[in-house]
Amino acid sequence: MLYPTTDEITAGARSLTSSYPGICRLGRVGRSRAGRPLLMLTVGEGSRNVLVVAGPHANEAAVGGATALRLARGIAEQRAQGEGDGSSWHFLLCIDPDGAALNEPWLSGPYTLRDHYEHFFRPCTAEQPEWLPPEGDGRCPALPETRALVGVLDELRPVLQCSLHSIDVGGSFVQLTSDVPGVPERIGKSAAELDIPLESGSSDAFQWPSPGPGVYVMPPCGDPAAGDGAHSTWVHAKRYDGVTAVVEVPMWACDRSADTTPHPDADRALRTAGAALRRDLPVVARLLDAVRPQLRGADGALLRTVRELVGLGPALTADWDPAVRAPGAAPLPDMTTALVNSIEVYAQRIPLRAAAMLRQVADVPLVSRLVDRWCEAYECAYRPRWVPVADQVEQQARSVLAVYEELQA
Repeated sequence: MLYPTTDEITAGARSLTSSYPGICRLGRVGRSRAGRPLLMLTVGEGSRNVLVVAGPHANEAAVGGATALRLARGIAEQRAQGEGDGSSWHFLLCIDPDGAALNEPWLSGPYTLRDHYEHFFRPCTAEQPEWLPPEGDGRCPALPETRALVGVLDELRPVLQCSLHSIDVGGSFVQLTSDVPGVPERIGKSAAELDIPLESGSSDAFQWPSPGPGVYVMPPCGDPAAGDGAHSTWVHAKRYDGVTAVVEVPMWACDRSADTTPHPDADRALRTAGAALRRDLPVVARLLDAVRPQLRGADGALLRTVRELVGLGPALTADWDPAVRAPGAAPLPDMTTALVNSIEVYAQRIPLRAAAMLRQVADVPLVSRLVDRWCEAYECAYRPRWVPVADQVEQQARSVLAVYEELQA
């Protein structure tokens, strides 16, 4: 199985509407900044709604779209056989089709880290559709994609929203806006069957409570530990008593992601990771200055992200690096091998992303050699093993169903 393009995902949705007339229907809920249609596939006509959002991050759109089709097909088959539980399922097939298009040259393979970063794109924070203005500041979402997503949430008032994500190197995990008992056991069983490690210590949910391996529950929005999630469409669903599940699957598995034993020297490892991140991002910044005359598309989306990343610097390490943490900061959580590993992966991933996107707009030998060297170092550090696309999709689909079924139990 290969990753599908957005056109292939759309074709799959149209095929479902033809195969299951009266059960499946496809409609447009908006347009992207570049005018691409934002399509939603609906299955069933129950009074209770579930919303599945694919492609919230451009580099993660393909697996999410494939998962959406996998779920839609299974639910349509159930409805055709007269089975149902009063729920309608709605699938936003790709909420950022403009960004997804920039990643598509890689989707047919080969599936190597080097080729992944050959065509890597992820927009800067302000251009990611799930982020909202802070509550109460009076601003409307700037992006048409965000406005479309908020409009769908307000119309459907879903009992469950699932946001489909993936990571390059790591394990499978789920972030929840409210605890749903039973989910850790379900996703753990599935991950074991598919030989995918659980991300048992995630840097994305650094200070979030965890009811079980691979599951994290977001703190209240007023808690600083909630982070960016406090200003997102994830929490928008809570105003209708809905739960949001952010479902992550890895492209490449790293078995250390599941190691819950205490790290033997966490302080040193965190300091080393922080120092590396603060060292490597300025390297990209200096290269950006050096290649400025050769830049293609100086105002383009790739460069906007590069500039954002190299400008963040120490802020990216402030939560976890003992060398720069503010006096009086909240105590660090238990630093397991899994959590330290997740932070170390993050510290290598961010500069590599910046360098890889810079190479696409300034393909000069100096930048190319740096990306190749950092890709090799990434592979040597974590020995990642490829997770077949079909298994990524299966784990993500099972995770969505686990949250839904346990929520209804």
